[in-house]
Amino acid sequence: MTGGDVRAGAADSAKERRQREDALRRPPAYEAHLADEADGEEEAGGEQYLAGKHPVLEALKAGRALNKIWISNQAQKQLVQPILEEAKARGVVVQFADKRKLDGLVPELQHQGVVAQAAAVSYAEPEELLARAAERGEAPLLVLLDEVEDPHNLGSILRSADCTGAHGVIVPKRRSASLTAVVAKTSAGAVEHVPVARVSNLAQTIDRLKEAGVWIAGADASATEDVYASNLTGPIAIVIGSEGKGLSRLVREKCDFLISLPMFGKLNSLNASVAAGVILYEAVRQRQAKAGRSGPAGSGDGHASP
Repeated sequence: MTGGDVRAGAADSAKERRQREDALRRPPAYEAHLADEADGEEEAGGEQYLAGKHPVLEALKAGRALNKIWISNQAQKQLVQPILEEAKARGVVVQFADKRKLDGLVPELQHQGVVAQAAAVSYAEPEELLARAAERGEAPLLVLLDEVEDPHNLGSILRSADCTGAHGVIVPKRRSASLTAVVAKTSAGAVEHVPVARVSNLAQTIDRLKEAGVWIAGADASATEDVYASNLTGPIAIVIGSEGKGLSRLVREKCDFLISLPMFGKLNSLNASVAAGVILYEAVRQRQAKAGRSGPAGSGDGHASP
């Protein structure tokens, strides 16, 4: 290497160092949208990431809907303790991860060891779903998802819920897909029209729905009752189990009755979103027949017979 090359290399190094120092002095941008990995462009309606201890803590205090918070394993406990306490109080999932994980989530931001993912849209409360049915003068038609973790399934179920006039979907906070950009895209826009309530305890929510007069029908491959022999014209919540295990034991026990779809092939179960769509449309068919008309779900006064 010549002397000129050495001086040029030194100058380049000094320039890069100044750029890094300038970047550190600049006020950090705390919010960024998830970029589409395929083409590097921001996804329309994508979920938002918050980076930094103060932005995440303030978002929690403000009651903003957060899907998850990641905290670096190297973060000082006393600095992130307020975030841990606030997240616990609000039922937000916290996961400790390697710093490289956080760097990958927000590559352009200074995250200070804390990153949060905000929902693509805001969550509703279960009572709002019931109020929606009351405003329409219809018997509630809800979908409860018991640990359905595939975002594509959640998106497809939201699409079916919108097409069938269902009044909303309820998901648990843990072990469940959240309202991410993937869900928004798969739902074909239904995420903007179908309210989704996220609850800490699905079993307790079922009890609250029962108190409000809603019957709980669990979709279970082992059920002896055929969905087409059930009365789905009254206030009802259809529970769909996880992709692999189906309904959890406690949720199954909480159901007023179990229903199944007739199977004639070699397989003994359907994809969660397909099953939800079939059952929802059977509920629509029964409600239209009861009302003697076509259109959205009616205000049937019956209930599904166990």
